[in-house]
Amino acid sequence: MFWTNRVCATLAACAAMAALAPAAMAGVVVSASGPSAGQYPVGRQIADNASVTLRAGDVVTVLQNGGTRVLRGPGTVVLARGAAGASNPAFASLTGSRTARRARTGAVRTGSVAPVSNPSLWYIDVTKAGTLCLPNADNLRLWRADTQAESAYAIDPEGNSEGAMTVTFPAGEMLAAWDIYHPPVAGQTYRIGHGSGSNAVDVRFVFLDAVPATAEELAGALATNGCTTQLQQLADATLLAD
Repeated sequence: MFWTNRVCATLAACAAMAALAPAAMAGVVVSASGPSAGQYPVGRQIADNASVTLRAGDVVTVLQNGGTRVLRGPGTVVLARGAAGASNPAFASLTGSRTARRARTGAVRTGSVAPVSNPSLWYIDVTKAGTLCLPNADNLRLWRADTQAESAYAIDPEGNSEGAMTVTFPAGEMLAAWDIYHPPVAGQTYRIGHGSGSNAVDVRFVFLDAVPATAEELAGALATNGCTTQLQQLADATLLAD
């Protein structure tokens, strides 16, 4: 009886531990190219224990357990065998709340040859066209990589009859605030242009009901809403070393 009770207690403890153990998140495809690309559309979920079989020339990028992996064919890969830890500081930095002061620090890269990348998923890159997913329409910031001189950008809503808004980046600053009196409207197209306007880009906004807590859930939301620029930004920031 004692032996039986002890076994039952041990099994119960194991079961409890198993229940508390964090489950690996399903992987989310963020990009795919090659002969098998059609089988792995952006946003597709791949179970943790599923096998990914690729042919020569295939390249599939999958975000799983907080980290991005690039799978190359030919060969078969089981995601769980190379899963990353669920906590990724790059994801927290990319999606966390930033003040303008914090964002400016390190933004001035005069004389540096290293490429400057957008440090936040919620900053509007003035050179990137497409749909952007944002938490809300409040306190939006536009971002630029070249901070050496003062620069003005016009923001012109499609069908607007009142004239474009102007946003100015002071010299040495990578951020400028969107006009708080004219917040963007979901689904509206805005043309952001600089100088002659030859490099103007069109952007649209989707405002998320809530920001997903995990990289995988956020990747799924970005893919569903067509926010491909941010999806690639998320993938690049969480890329794991081979």
